[in-house]
Parts: sequence; C-alpha cells; structure tokens
Amino acid sequence: MIISASRRTDIPAFYADWFFHRLREKSVWVRNPVNPHQISEVTLARDVVDGIVFWTKNPTPMLDRLNELEGYPYYFQFTLNAYGHDVEPNVPSKNDVLIPAFLALAKRAGREAAVWRYDPILLTDRYTVAYHCESFRRMAEKLAGATTQCTVSFLDDYRHIRGNMAALGAVSPPPDAREELMERFAGIARYTGLTLTTCAEEGDWSRFGVLPGRCIDPERLSRRGGTHLNVPRDTSQRPACGCAASVDIGAYNTCGNGCLYCYANHYPALIRRGMGEHDSASPLLTGSLQSDDWVKARSQRSNIVL
Repeated sequence: MIISASRRTDIPAFYADWFFHRLREKSVWVRNPVNPHQISEVTLARDVVDGIVFWTKNPTPMLDRLNELEGYPYYFQFTLNAYGHDVEPNVPSKNDVLIPAFLALAKRAGREAAVWRYDPILLTDRYTVAYHCESFRRMAEKLAGATTQCTVSFLDDYRHIRGNMAALGAVSPPPDAREELMERFAGIARYTGLTLTTCAEEGDWSRFGVLPGRCIDPERLSRRGGTHLNVPRDTSQRPACGCAASVDIGAYNTCGNGCLYCYANHYPALIRRGMGEHDSASPLLTGSLQSDDWVKARSQRSNIVL
C-alpha cells in the first residue's frame, strides 16, 4: 500500500509534527470526504506501507527530520511555481526559501526524492507564455542536478475557484499556447538534463519528448526501497491520470498556502476552521471524534512482489 500525504493538504509544510507522531503510533484516522461520519483507521506499519509520497510547496519543517522516515521508501512531489503572492499568498520566497529547500532535500535524500512540479500553468496579463518560459528556464538551471523530473499541468476549471480566476483575469492556456509552452519547456528540460512529464493531461506532446507522468509512481518507490511493487492504477482518479492506487491521509480545507487555483481549499472560513481544529496529538488531522462517527479499520496489504 502506498500512502499519499497528501493531495488534499500540505502536510510537510503545516502538519509535520502530526505526521511524525502518527508514524510513531503506526496509524492514522481519515474521514471520508463524502461521508464525514465514516472514519478509516489506516495503518502506517512498515510491513504494510510500501512507500510514502509527500505533496508540498514547502518541505522545510521536515528537512531536519528525514531520519524519522528511515525504513520507508519516500519521495516528495515539490510544487515550485513562478507565481507571486497575488496567486500564492502564503507561499514563502522561491529564491530565499524554497529553491534552497529543494536543493537541501536532494542533498540529504537523493535526486529521486524530489520531483519538481511546475503546475498548474495559468495565463494572465502578467503571467504570459514568455514569462513562464523564462521563469521555467531560470528555475530549471538552478535545480539542475537536484532532480531527475519535472511534471507540468494546466489550470483546471473548478467551480469554487472561478471567482478567484476572474479577479486575477486568469485563464487556462488555449491550445496554441499549450503547444508553445510544451515545445519550449521540453527544450529547456533537455538542456538541463530533466525528464518532462504531464499530470492528468489529455494532450499528446510526445513529439517534443513529453510523456504522461505518474505522480504516485511505484517504480520510483521500488527504486528507492530496493523492492518491486505491483500496484494497480488508481481508478478513482481522472481518466488521464496515470497514478497508482494509494491511500490519502489528508483532509480538504486545511491548507494554509492559500493558493487561488487550488481544488482542495474552498472558502477561507472553512480553512480557518479546519486549521484551527488541528491537534498534533490526535489521530485525525483536524477535528475530533463525534458521537455519531464510526471508525473502521481499513483492509490493507503490501504490494511488494517477492
């Protein structure tokens, strides 16, 4: 079983203490997003967990604690975009904090422990195709040698972000802009020694050497752990998603990054409540067990092929 930590929130940036506490306790409780009274008890025991995939914009709180992950194959999906605080209000400085954090992660855990994400790509009067290409080039040159892969995707239309996007004057790149971006990004990736992949995109850019990626990638975890994993595709994701099946231990409306394009955060009041109800000692990421909740142990097994 692969643990996703997490598509729903930035656990490394905001909940590192909680995560490491749950790892020591070897279990975590996860509310069903559709039926919140249903709680799954997910084991984090090493003989069942085949690997952990972290999703973050800032792994800094975990960098000095990577030794606590000993025995668990892991890697980070590290989103590092060129946006300012108009789009990512609470994300730290890219040059002063995040690029150094990326380099530190790679130095301590290896190049395969850090997958660079440059996504989602949106366009405004400020964030033009030329802006993205220049920003991508500068970042790729700084990260060259610290990672093997960059994953890109384009802005998706979620109902709850439409007001934010309208206020920014932001749109998802039209087909001609996508072609130009992919061609130019691919050239930069080749120059800097990176493999460029896409995340859940329907387009075909293989002629530029850009192939669909797998953000939850059992092959990467197999290399990291010295094992062989046989994990089925995650059929709960979008058709274009190539991810392997995983168990997500996060919760929606609990991320403090405040990114205006985010599908996982809906309204500021919900985010404040979700973060305010966090207890680092609780098996739940946010909130507490209620009288009408029920907890059921999730059926889990290792996917290591012997």
